Amino acid sequence: MLTKNLLYTVLVTSFLTTNTLLCQEKPVEPGIEKSVNKNPYFNFKNGIGIATPDSSYSMNIRFRMQNRFMMTTVSDEDLSPASWEARVRRCRLSFTGHVYNPKWSYYLQLSFSRGDMDWSVVDVTAQNTSPNVVRDAMIFYKPIKHLQLALGQGKLPGNRQRVISSGAQQFYDRSPVNANFTLDRDFGVFAAYTIPMGKAKAIFKTAITSGEGRNSVSSNPGLAYTGRLELLLLGDFVESGDYFEGDVAREERPKISLAGGYHLNDLAVRTQGQLGKDLYGAKTYHVYLADFLFKYKGWALSSEYIRRDTEGSPITKDSKGSVRTVVTGDGINTQLSYCFKSRWEIAGRYSLVTPHTDQKATMNQVNQYGLGVTKYVMRHKVKTQFNVFYNTERNMALSKDVINNMFGVFQVELGI
Repeated sequence: MLTKNLLYTVLVTSFLTTNTLLCQEKPVEPGIEKSVNKNPYFNFKNGIGIATPDSSYSMNIRFRMQNRFMMTTVSDEDLSPASWEARVRRCRLSFTGHVYNPKWSYYLQLSFSRGDMDWSVVDVTAQNTSPNVVRDAMIFYKPIKHLQLALGQGKLPGNRQRVISSGAQQFYDRSPVNANFTLDRDFGVFAAYTIPMGKAKAIFKTAITSGEGRNSVSSNPGLAYTGRLELLLLGDFVESGDYFEGDVAREERPKISLAGGYHLNDLAVRTQGQLGKDLYGAKTYHVYLADFLFKYKGWALSSEYIRRDTEGSPITKDSKGSVRTVVTGDGINTQLSYCFKSRWEIAGRYSLVTPHTDQKATMNQVNQYGLGVTKYVMRHKVKTQFNVFYNTERNMALSKDVINNMFGVFQVELGI
């Protein structure tokens, strides 16, 4: 009986003690969380951005597409259609962000349209034997404020029109000068160093790469060496306006960029270094670059010069006597535009490509004049473009025009 009473007393005492403690505990106020928020952070400034609460990594997702109609005439006298181009010219998905801490960042860009994946590249080069989905795959490291290092596949620091995204062009596509002499993408190590000079600044960019182009399956002993120096004489452009065409931002003060560069591709195996058909023997070549950019209150003037030379003859032959040559020569491209406050833009372009003397039999001189009207809906992210071009190609060996025609293009760019 005593044991029973003792057990009863202990149980009652425990219940009363627990009840008293619960009554003394401070109640949680509505809306106050006792634990740390573990939900990711989102932003929608440029695409869709996601970041972890502890900032251990972030990712920004963007897509864009270019839908194009183009008609080329039979000649400048016969304006009936000779051909049509109707396709998704570019369709891309990109990812940017950082991992571990903001000093380590990345850029990955994938392409999905047939014309954007070099689908037929297997027919012209053994360096790449499959469609190319991966365009850029770069890992960046920023050890100090003004220095950035990188490893991976990306655009070489070449001519301005090439390093400006195809989605930030004021015409439907880049010029014939770029098509013949650009450096394009490559795999290797990259570096960029900014030198503040008061209001002005200089940016030096360099790269040591394979020289065979993107997604190559092999590389010979020769490497490619690239350097570019940019001078922003009147300070930074608004919203990095030196890396998109046209003065869509309508600079309130004059802005100027001067740049020059050099590229050496040792033992190149393709007709355009990182692009083109396979040569029948490796050739070393040099590329010289210079460009100028001015923007002010809607006006934009840009011009670039490119020259490619080989060491010795650019011509290679196989055992059957077939010939393939490095594309040598020089070119100049100039564009002038005005963007109204309503975001309508009128632009003009002149491009000239001239082959070197030893290329006159295999490469034509190109003269191209273009006029464009663009409506920017969301800057370069959403825009409509209508372009008309007059194109002539002249065989310098025969002193005769072999092509005289026109083409018109309607293109819609849409992205986030």
